[in-house]
Order: sequence, then C-alpha cells, then structure tokens
Amino acid sequence: MTNMVPYDRYARALSRAFDPFDDFFMKPFTTLSAEGGFDVDVEDAGDKYVVSAELPGVTKDQVDVELNEGRLSISVDKKESDEKKAKNFIHKETSEWQATRGFYLKDASTTGLTAKLDGGVLTVNVPKQQETNNVTKITID
Repeated sequence: MTNMVPYDRYARALSRAFDPFDDFFMKPFTTLSAEGGFDVDVEDAGDKYVVSAELPGVTKDQVDVELNEGRLSISVDKKESDEKKAKNFIHKETSEWQATRGFYLKDASTTGLTAKLDGGVLTVNVPKQQETNNVTKITID
C-alpha cells in the first residue's frame, strides 16, 4: 500500500514533466493573437469604417487587402529574405508566418478605399454606401 500513488498526483506530475517541451514548441506562435492571427480593431466612424491592424515587422509587399461583396480580408505572408536565411544564428526569435483576418462590413462601398501601413499599423478606410432597399413588397391578388 505504501507504493501506491493517487491517480491525480500521478497525472499532475506527468503533465508538468512536458511543460518545457510545450513552451519550446509553442514559443514561435505566441507573437500572434489568440484568434490565430494579428490584432485588428474595426471602428464605425459614421460615414466610413476604419480598420486598424497591428503588423509589426511587416512590409507593405507582404500584405494583401481586398474587399469582396462586403467582406474585407487582410492577409499577411511574412517571409524571411534569402540574406537572413544564409546567416548562422545562435539564437533566433523571429519567424515566418501567414495569417488572414476577415470582417463583414454590410454597407461597404467599393469606391474610395484607402490603405496605409505606417509604424507597424495598417489602417484601412472603407467608405459606407447608401443602403439600398433590396426587399420588394408584392401584393397578393
């Protein structure tokens, strides 16, 4: 009886044994937000939507922004240059990653869109269009 260990203590001890491995393998993914991408704020500014995405270390060539039938998509494909790949790093915390975030903007206009990447923050201005009534009332004979 003295050699028996309660099951819950055994499970806790076993899970703690793998904590260093979990930390090691999850480290590259901690720079991305909990949603699996980058942090984005969508503001309704009256006559337009203002979308701000935090993209530190990303260039405008690595970002793709498109509006398709009211869905605004921001895609990032951050890759390292061949110059960085050729270096012999002793410790490296930067990584390559891809992420896409999308938002449905009901009354988004396809004209007058602007986007600017400055200081690691992408700002997209999406003008609103006048809502059109898509419902037609039909009288019954």
